Amino acid sequence: MTTFARGQKGKLADLGLGARFPVEIDINAPGMSVDVSCFGLDSADKLSDDRYMVFYNQLASPGDAVRLALSGSRASFDVNLDALPGTIAKLVFVAAIDGAQTMRALGASALTLGGGALRFPWSGSDFGDEKAVIVAELYRRDGQWRFGAVGQGFNGGLSALLAHFGGTEAKPASPTSAPAPAAPAAPATPKVSLSKITLEKRGDKVSLDKAAGRGYGRIHVNLNWNQSSISPTPAPTPEKTGFLGRITGALGNAGRPRRPGGGIDLDLGCMFELADGRKGLVQALGNAWGDYDGLPYIKLDADDRTGAATGGENLWINGDQFDQIRRALIFSFIYEGVPNWSATDGVVTVAVPNQAPIEVRLDQGGRQMMCAIAMIENQGGRLQVTKMVEYFEQQGRTSAHELMDQRFGFGLRWKTGSKD
Repeated sequence: MTTFARGQKGKLADLGLGARFPVEIDINAPGMSVDVSCFGLDSADKLSDDRYMVFYNQLASPGDAVRLALSGSRASFDVNLDALPGTIAKLVFVAAIDGAQTMRALGASALTLGGGALRFPWSGSDFGDEKAVIVAELYRRDGQWRFGAVGQGFNGGLSALLAHFGGTEAKPASPTSAPAPAAPAAPATPKVSLSKITLEKRGDKVSLDKAAGRGYGRIHVNLNWNQSSISPTPAPTPEKTGFLGRITGALGNAGRPRRPGGGIDLDLGCMFELADGRKGLVQALGNAWGDYDGLPYIKLDADDRTGAATGGENLWINGDQFDQIRRALIFSFIYEGVPNWSATDGVVTVAVPNQAPIEVRLDQGGRQMMCAIAMIENQGGRLQVTKMVEYFEQQGRTSAHELMDQRFGFGLRWKTGSKD
């Protein structure tokens, strides 16, 4: 591995890299929210095409030339230089703090290129009261792509960076609800929506309106966390689940391999109630994956037990069938690892097409096994998201799942099973 210092530059070809490779940024920012982005700039160092800003509100550029996966404290960009148009001359990777802290509060951080071909370390000690840092850049010169380790502090946050690179921010219509879809921007004045809604306190809620004559589209619920901070130890969780009505809980992890490489493993799931009163559970344990195109119109992605996935856990809700759903309680439990929610840096994002993403952080938790994160409800056709973040621990033979069910009144029938 080649280590670069601030200001150092080099040709990608000299590093043995081709046109496609990963760019990974690991940021040590305990208790902080840091947004990592990539700006695709033209020869004048301007964001002349807003589609080439890749960040939490736009995870990929056209043709997947740059695609972002967020996982806890790590941002992973899949870069394919051959898929970039000739108008994009530079890719700039930045990090901006969302909150009151400044860059000096960061710990040891690093950018890694090509899966380890190059490493550029940096830390908060390199900065003062800046709110952002231009970490590094990939740029085209004399027909060749090169890498530059920048490490330059920037006084403003992500919005100021956008303005610095010539972009224009699309302001949300209201701070309490997601913005309506913006009208198409003129090519000369691209607009980027940096808005996101963070539900800060338990009970905070936001309501979204669907587009006229249409549903909400494909709703994405993502759970991400710091996957490497805690050493593994098995945790008691339910084993078998039914679809509607009868749920069988078992106190063990029989039949599921431990995830290699250490770290904590969170599982995402939901309890749901349909408009006709039927109720059930969607989660990986018991292979109760749900169904996107049929009842319950909620589908969980296949659970990753290898630790290789960087996109966390993902749940999809068919927003075009939202009138069939009364409510869905999004929850997570610690499948493996020492129960310590404060160390997970967990965050759930509810992303509805053409709306600002809604963020719920898993804060204030202790050593319980289960967290009820957010309630998604159908309120007269409006989609309402409420922050819950309530924690549950098994009591005797009553599982955390069952205690959570009792708290929110789904009324599922539970039976203690065995590992066999």
